[in-house]
Amino acid sequence: MSKKEIPEILTIPGLRNGYETGSFTPRDVVEAAIERSAALAEKHIFITPPSMELIGPHLAELPPMDFKKYPLWGIPFAIKDNIDLAGAETTAACPAYAYRPEESATVVKKLLAAGAIPIGKTNLDQFATGLVGTRSPYGEVENAYVPARISGGSSSGSAVSVACGLAAFALGTDTAGSGRVPAMLNALVGWKPALGAWSTKGVVPACASLDCVTVFAHTLGEAEAVDGIVRGYDAACRWSRPLVRKAAALPKKILLPADGLQFFGQTAQAMEQKWQRAAERLETLGIPVETISIDVFEHAAKLLYEGAFVAERWADLGAFVEAHPGEIFSVTETILRTGGNALYTAAKLFDDMHALALDRHRAAELLEDAVLALPTAGGTFTRAEVDDDPVRTNSLMGLYTNHCNLLDLAAIAVPEDADDHEDPFGITLFALHENEHLADGVARAFLAAGGTQAERAMEPAAKEASA
Repeated sequence: MSKKEIPEILTIPGLRNGYETGSFTPRDVVEAAIERSAALAEKHIFITPPSMELIGPHLAELPPMDFKKYPLWGIPFAIKDNIDLAGAETTAACPAYAYRPEESATVVKKLLAAGAIPIGKTNLDQFATGLVGTRSPYGEVENAYVPARISGGSSSGSAVSVACGLAAFALGTDTAGSGRVPAMLNALVGWKPALGAWSTKGVVPACASLDCVTVFAHTLGEAEAVDGIVRGYDAACRWSRPLVRKAAALPKKILLPADGLQFFGQTAQAMEQKWQRAAERLETLGIPVETISIDVFEHAAKLLYEGAFVAERWADLGAFVEAHPGEIFSVTETILRTGGNALYTAAKLFDDMHALALDRHRAAELLEDAVLALPTAGGTFTRAEVDDDPVRTNSLMGLYTNHCNLLDLAAIAVPEDADDHEDPFGITLFALHENEHLADGVARAFLAAGGTQAERAMEPAAKEASA
């Protein structure tokens, strides 16, 4: 079989069509992924790269093709290396932390049961602490399209694996934007479900009560397909909630920030222009648009890393940090140790919890039957710029993401123009946790109005898989 028959970009609909027509087999696709990964080794996408040793047993266990029974049959996916895959090391990008789980994370189990094939464990900002993709002893993950630029973190390798045609979709995690920023910077869809909608059992915690597992895909339909398979209550996960996603629908209004947005980096002017185009497109969707102050969202965002909530990271990882001096990436250790600051007392935590409770009420009032649209990020940086100023640059990448999980919101990051690989930009649509379907509805309408991925996003095969 000619290797040229394997699509350059892997998608669920494209692979299903190829399998059904006999153009290629799952083994052919896996072999192509192994070869492509080796050719892209300098991008530092994987910690455990694709190999037949890793993937072979899953190929051997693949049942006969039946897309009704196994909606992701033969579909290769990548797994962020803070999510467990039985038999493969989980490192969280820290060699001293590595362990080999006997059981896969709940979300991975569900994907395997649907016929999906894991191809590797992806690189990340160590312990999922960062939004840049450079904080790893396994190498800085290059942007899929502009190698000198950051790939976005912490789910850097996962996003780049999809953008570079190594996987049809990839699992990431998101505490403060890690499932959204890499989506924007690599021209992908990033689906961040509501807290508890997807189990986090088998996931190394960043801030356990705020962590989500997420998915990167080329199209909204594919992200919906994965959500339809992995969503569900898990009694073994202390954070799990029975949240059923309703059919996509349009909200009563779309909220846009009134003013004061910050754009940064060498592409600041281009990013601001792209945001203006995105906002204008939202105004053409036939949904009332209202401008609001985003003060409440900005206040909540500051509570995440400038308040006592960072102590949760220290509670989960502090003992390991203390026991392994010098074995943690330096900037990561500095950040983790902030959680052990003596100022973060129980009283301070309760003060912050009370402030957050008020923010949640205010946000709920604003977002009742509404969807908020913001830039996913206000710009980007080169990897050299991040190395020169790691804290400030990382903070800027989270300006419009950090509030989300604290306020118990669902979010979908979509590209402004998925075909723009020179200066990728995207927006994120936020909704209350019970109203994910409204963000989904606006995302569909926004993509359809853009004329770039409209048809592919709603491919019948992807829609069937999400049914």
